[in-house]
Amino acid sequence: MANSDSDNIQSGQPGQLGYRGAIACSAAGISYRQLDYWARTSLIEPSIRNATGSGTSRLYSFRDILVLKIVKRLLDTGISLQNIRTAVEHLRGAGTADLANLTLMSDGASIYECASPDDVIDLLKGGQGVFGIAIGSVWREVEGSLAELPSENLPLQESNDELSTRRRLKGA
Repeated sequence: MANSDSDNIQSGQPGQLGYRGAIACSAAGISYRQLDYWARTSLIEPSIRNATGSGTSRLYSFRDILVLKIVKRLLDTGISLQNIRTAVEHLRGAGTADLANLTLMSDGASIYECASPDDVIDLLKGGQGVFGIAIGSVWREVEGSLAELPSENLPLQESNDELSTRRRLKGA
């Protein structure tokens, strides 16, 4: 992959790489059913393009897939979906550079954000941390997975009129 997705993660940015649902599932290690449920319940909606009806598909950004993988890991450790929703809302507000340096810690009930090694140590001293997810390592895993999977470039000028939409759907 010539361009790193992490360089282009603004929603709908021309030239940005997008990934269809099946690719997002493969890279995040989740089922399509989970992906669909999370999109319909607004846990993680695709930031590039949401499905607008029959025949359209969602396009997920690198950042979306990163968050999908983090959610999967949190669920696997027994964190409640309610607490995960809170964490996802917080992650949405974090800048890209901030995400790569974060570690999420949990005691099995709550999720804590640690931005430095000192934060991790303080949390462990207080007896609160049981496990952690270093987002930087998840980032590298997702990049590695996506490097081998197909993506779609957004057109430099994507029009939303009906004729353009029909042409895109027909592949003309």
